[in-house]
Amino acid sequence: MRTRLLLAAGTLALAGPAHALHPSPLVDAEWLDNQLGSDDLVVLDVRSAIDDGGDRESFEAARIPGSHYSSYTDAGWRESRDGVAGLMPAVEDLESLIGGLGIDNDDTVVVVSAGTGPTDFGSAARVYWTFKALGHDEVSILNGGFAGWEQQGFEIASGTASAPQTADFSATLQEHLLATTQEVEAAREADETLVDARPPAFFKGQTQSPAARVPGTIPGSVNLPHDGSLEARDGAYYLQPDSLKARIDELGLDREAPTVAFCNTGHWAASGWFQLSEVGGLDNVTMYDGSMAAWTQDDERPIQLADRGTVSVGELSD
Repeated sequence: MRTRLLLAAGTLALAGPAHALHPSPLVDAEWLDNQLGSDDLVVLDVRSAIDDGGDRESFEAARIPGSHYSSYTDAGWRESRDGVAGLMPAVEDLESLIGGLGIDNDDTVVVVSAGTGPTDFGSAARVYWTFKALGHDEVSILNGGFAGWEQQGFEIASGTASAPQTADFSATLQEHLLATTQEVEAAREADETLVDARPPAFFKGQTQSPAARVPGTIPGSVNLPHDGSLEARDGAYYLQPDSLKARIDELGLDREAPTVAFCNTGHWAASGWFQLSEVGGLDNVTMYDGSMAAWTQDDERPIQLADRGTVSVGELSD
């Protein structure tokens, strides 16, 4: 009897806690369908107007069964401070936001974007990065988003969704995942890898975000556009890991070297961070939350343009 009890105890120990699903960073609809109904699984739908992704009304018209809704653009996942848009809010504010969605520290969270475009994918990536930055590692992104779920024929729920019961979510800020402007300056001086996740026209200085004071990029950076490995298939956008890894190889990026991802306001950068760190296999990637909106605040900082070389912010803003 004692032997049987010991064997049973060993089996339970190997099985681990029931709530720990430990999914990969990017999961497909079939995996999620098989997990629906699992204890401590929260499917978090973050659709917004980005890439015509929808809103709460769209969510209530058609959603993954049991999912919770939080608008990426309107619920408080990002904020503006000191003239810089898109920054990570205070930890306590995010704890309140996440706990209000019924998510606690034991939950596995699958983030679902609309699946309607490459910029929309960044919504899921930014929320994923936020969970990671708060010390919550049980998080994944549904590849293809809700559009992929729907076009593959999985079950759809509709009607008014009941509000989740508030939970206690406690965060521990992972400062190594956030790069400050001062840290980016130091990384540039140390010739560390800076990856601009914006489309080429932004990287070259041919177009400009209204969030940044001037066009151009941080000198010495390389360009890995956030949308380069997102492929439209049957009306939904999917990240293609093989394509992504090939593009990383083409750039010659060192997978062990310190790397900083940035964009205009930390949205495309979140997609870049996710692609580099969670799918591309780079070991030491951080994200510059303020990105070019913060970098261009100081007239003395350098800016690189394809047709002019390196100049100062002040020279371009005169």
